[in-house]
Amino acid sequence: MNTESLTASLFQHLQQGPALQQVSQQLGVDSSQASKAIQTALPLLMGAMGNNASSPQGAQSLLNALQRDHLGGGTDAPAGGGGFDIGSILGSVLGGAGGNAGNGAGILGHVFGEQSPQAAQVLGQKTGLDSGKSSQLLAILAPIVMSFLAQRFAQQGNAGQLSQALGQEAQASGVAGGGLGGLLDQDGDGQFGLGDVLKIGSGLLGKRS
Repeated sequence: MNTESLTASLFQHLQQGPALQQVSQQLGVDSSQASKAIQTALPLLMGAMGNNASSPQGAQSLLNALQRDHLGGGTDAPAGGGGFDIGSILGSVLGGAGGNAGNGAGILGHVFGEQSPQAAQVLGQKTGLDSGKSSQLLAILAPIVMSFLAQRFAQQGNAGQLSQALGQEAQASGVAGGGLGGLLDQDGDGQFGLGDVLKIGSGLLGKRS
């Protein structure tokens, strides 16, 4: 597998072609702000998923969801990491595609639990988006992240690889400038929880290269 960070790889997809423009138009912000918001939101989503997949049961549950709902990903491209089609997936998400694959709010409920509003609030504080737009962005990105992970891992059906890869994302992120593990685990208990979301201090974008 490509050794590049999953977060960095997906961020690159979202910067290419019309994808960024579509997201910025959906949010009603300029492309620069949308890019910065995506750059902040992706590590938050990946890190939370990494926490959820840290146990064998959690990893298997996530893998089952990827295989069941996201393996198609809204694209007819070939299976595997090279088959990820951001244009088709984003079009499905923004077009209001039904079913579990396009249910961003539902995915966020599984990822953050009852902490989804707090996660959106923190994202808004980091990016200058209001809470409504922050929630909207997370709901847009959640199905994209799931489809991206499905293309990478669901074909092989290996929960261990999925858990390991997401664990690495939760420890450090090449996109955010490092320190993702500590950023998410602000209270030092080894778990990403509500206290961590509320304690996140300096912005991820502060170290942006």
